[in-house]
Amino acid sequence: MKDALRLEWQLFQLAMRFLTCLPVARDVDGSDDLRVRANKYFPLVGALVGAAGAGVFWVACLWLPQSAGLILSLAATLLITGAFHEEGLANAAEGLCRGAGRVQVLEMMVHPGLGLFGALAVALTLALKLVLLAHMPVIFAGVALVLGHMIGMMAVVHVIATTPYAHSNGLQVAAPYITGDGYRFALACAVLILLAGSMLFGPWPTLFALLGSIVLGQAFRSAMMRKMGGYNSDCLGAVMQLGELGAYLGLAVWF
Repeated sequence: MKDALRLEWQLFQLAMRFLTCLPVARDVDGSDDLRVRANKYFPLVGALVGAAGAGVFWVACLWLPQSAGLILSLAATLLITGAFHEEGLANAAEGLCRGAGRVQVLEMMVHPGLGLFGALAVALTLALKLVLLAHMPVIFAGVALVLGHMIGMMAVVHVIATTPYAHSNGLQVAAPYITGDGYRFALACAVLILLAGSMLFGPWPTLFALLGSIVLGQAFRSAMMRKMGGYNSDCLGAVMQLGELGAYLGLAVWF
């Protein structure tokens, strides 16, 4: 039992190390097998990042306007994650908007630098998040941050589990992968967190948050499949960002 718990703690730390800049698990073995098994903790790590942002937001709102609290919350989550997903969104938007075919799309995604379409995608996404959350009651906005980050990371797990990986020509990169048991564990974590959120929001707003995320995420997945025939790591960053934004849009529609 102790060994099993120690292994699960190690897997959780690996997920934290991959998704955040926090100094965790630096001495933990990061073998490919453990890395794959750690993917099941993505929704939980997402919820924790959202909870950190919510904590900063609530504390800031004790002295500052809600909009200022949201900006500080956003800054905190960007520092925690290293803007990992925002970078993916920028690269994916640049490649999908400018690339004419699969090969060109993938080539554009790996080029360094921020292009016009990438900058617009990130700016509009962040602006929409701030505006939508600013129009929610303070308590609800904080809980929405937790749900939004968790739902976004569950969307990433779902794409990994159900979508083919688009390899660049001549470049053999290990594709992200999740086992069936890992997917079910991630889904169970997501459902439990959604149920906890529904205790504050009620079932219908929580359902609208989930539906908003699904609609926006599937719209991006459709564009991704049409242009690339699959996903890459940059697309996963975009999936997370749009899944989170879709959750806020769903809540805004309900409220």
